[in-house]
Amino acid sequence: MSKPVLIVGGGPAGLSAAHAVASAGQKVVLVEKEDRLGGAPILSGYARLVPSHEWAKDAIGGMVTRVENRENVDIRLGASVDTFAGNPGDFVATLKDGTTVEADAAILATGFTHFDSVNKPEWGFGTYPDVVTTTQVEQMLSSGAGVKCPSDGRAPDRVAILLCVGSRDRQIGREWCSKICCTVSANIAMEIREALPNCNVYIYYMDIRTFGLYEGEYYWGSQEEYKVKYIKARIAEVTSDGKRLLVKGEDTLVKRPISIPFDMVVHAIGMDPNVDNMTLSAVFDVKLNKYGYIDKASTYAHLAETNRPGVFVAGSASGPETIDDSIAQGQAAAMAALNMPRNRVMEAAE
Repeated sequence: MSKPVLIVGGGPAGLSAAHAVASAGQKVVLVEKEDRLGGAPILSGYARLVPSHEWAKDAIGGMVTRVENRENVDIRLGASVDTFAGNPGDFVATLKDGTTVEADAAILATGFTHFDSVNKPEWGFGTYPDVVTTTQVEQMLSSGAGVKCPSDGRAPDRVAILLCVGSRDRQIGREWCSKICCTVSANIAMEIREALPNCNVYIYYMDIRTFGLYEGEYYWGSQEEYKVKYIKARIAEVTSDGKRLLVKGEDTLVKRPISIPFDMVVHAIGMDPNVDNMTLSAVFDVKLNKYGYIDKASTYAHLAETNRPGVFVAGSASGPETIDDSIAQGQAAAMAALNMPRNRVMEAAE
């Protein structure tokens, strides 16, 4: 390969892909629309990550530094791709500032968008200041300011975390499970209990999906060690009695209505497709799946490939994903891009 690999997106997947390609001696042009690298963990101020418990600013910040220090990585911040033409080994991208970039291949690591809780108005977000999102609580924790009620700055005595906000909800067009919310919520609940030992934390759920190896540490650990309480319920609405927030719904285990007061209610927001995916689809001529994520071929035969030869995808650009798996997929996409010339030769010989 004589030309760079164009990588779009500077989050965990894009950083991983950039480092892998650069480590193989290949040049990289890394395009990021924001003014800094790091993706959601840095831009949204995540706190401690699952499962390592490292602070996002250290773990993902370390990935940023590693890529920034590579001489063969050309970083373009505040940039986006306006046009993308050509074929594998001979692509030309035009950036929004008019700059052209020649590339052998492209990797789309453009990530996701956090679900906007204003699309679930019956659960109180936007109406009551003490109804917040998991991302906002992460920011409270990572800033060192502590978990406080936005309305008056007091430490809450009772906190409710509502799962599946923007996930598994056909009524608002979100049929998918966002994969990470249960585990992240259990982690946040434990962090709140650690910071505020006298605070009672409740998690309201339809089902718990702390998948893989997370069950013991997060689901059981949050209950047995941190005394977080779990309530299987269908939530109807979040209102206020003038003093506290009221979480109203049905306890689906005992089949009875519930109305429980809280100082703070936290929406465990899901992962939406990147708001730019329609534009990315048009620019790069790649298909989207029925949910609006970038479609990719079957992993069994086509590692990280989209429908367009020479254009690959990694991380949560193609669906809800963990940070660790996004990093692994970034490396896989890098491998696929680097192997592309050899694969073309082998295919021509067959």
